[in-house]
Amino acid sequence: MTSETTTLPTSEQICRAPKVLLHDHLDGGLRPATVVELARENGYEGLPETDPEKLGIWFREAADSGSLERYLETFAHTCAVMQTRDALARVAAECAEDLAADGVVYAEVRYAPEQHLEQGLTLEEVVEAVNEGFREGERRAREKGHRIRVGALLTAMRHAARSLEIAELANRYRDTGVVGFDIAGAEAGYPPTRHLDAFEYLKRENNHFTIHAGEAFGLPSIWQALQWCGADRLGHGVRIIDDIEVADDGSVKLGRLASYVRDKRIPLEMCPTSNLQTGAAPSYAEHPIGLLRRLQFRLTVNTDNRLMSGTNMSREFEHLVKTFRYTLDDMQWFTVNAMKSAFIPFDERLAMINDVIKPGYAELRAEWLFRPQSTTAPVSSGSDSV
Repeated sequence: MTSETTTLPTSEQICRAPKVLLHDHLDGGLRPATVVELARENGYEGLPETDPEKLGIWFREAADSGSLERYLETFAHTCAVMQTRDALARVAAECAEDLAADGVVYAEVRYAPEQHLEQGLTLEEVVEAVNEGFREGERRAREKGHRIRVGALLTAMRHAARSLEIAELANRYRDTGVVGFDIAGAEAGYPPTRHLDAFEYLKRENNHFTIHAGEAFGLPSIWQALQWCGADRLGHGVRIIDDIEVADDGSVKLGRLASYVRDKRIPLEMCPTSNLQTGAAPSYAEHPIGLLRRLQFRLTVNTDNRLMSGTNMSREFEHLVKTFRYTLDDMQWFTVNAMKSAFIPFDERLAMINDVIKPGYAELRAEWLFRPQSTTAPVSSGSDSV
């Protein structure tokens, strides 16, 4: 194998590489200009800035507090402008377009229907509007030469009491664009076991769900999500690092929970930039993803909230490439992990891996073979030795 294949990918290659996104919030990924326009159209006067560029900066700075609770407060503004069918469809369509332009070929985007009822929409109307927007965004992306498939995850808020209702909603729409269920919101004081009836219902219906766990709260949150609730994936799960000991000589010892997560190949939806903002990790270099990658956990790379974090999938991978010297092979490993962990049928996941993801990375790895060749003859060294 030539050393060219281990060259770090360029920003342009990272953008073109096929990527899979499992943890992205619809209300955390609006375009700043869209927030301003929708606020004007709907009479919302609570925005801290009305200039799109300044508003984008405000969101990033407000979210960069080191506190999950403060981070979550920024969503009051985006949710406020997502209260009509047209607004929801527009935001969803733009989401699909933006992800596709960034090289995302498959995405699961989550949102909480219960947060979009202030102007009279029903839960069903919210879901149908978002689904309509995703299909429109996929169509626009195709027109621009991009391919993307977007599935919705319906989220229940962990501080509320509508999780069973939202789980039933997710089950009703499971064949029309909704691929699973989630709970989100502040972890402290709101353990996932409060929503056992929703999880037990989904298991009886053979449906899929992920749970935000192990972000701001520690190992008990992860343990409950897995052993009491039966989560298929962990949203973040970054605090699993608390169950791993690294000795001075570099040897590693996994605790029983960490061993279970690794042995069972439970997917972790890692969101590096967001974790830095909420204080779950102090820096990219110290983010647990580096150690967990070496230990072969089932890791995926995600954006969480593109507006609040000023990020996208390409930027997340650029940070990791710069920090950990990851190659295209590493990027493919993360991407295949994500596709294996998606909530669509096995044959469709396999086709995406074999027909889209692996060929895409193979093409990128082969590009060095087609670089322009020099037209100047090499200067002789005066020796015939090789």
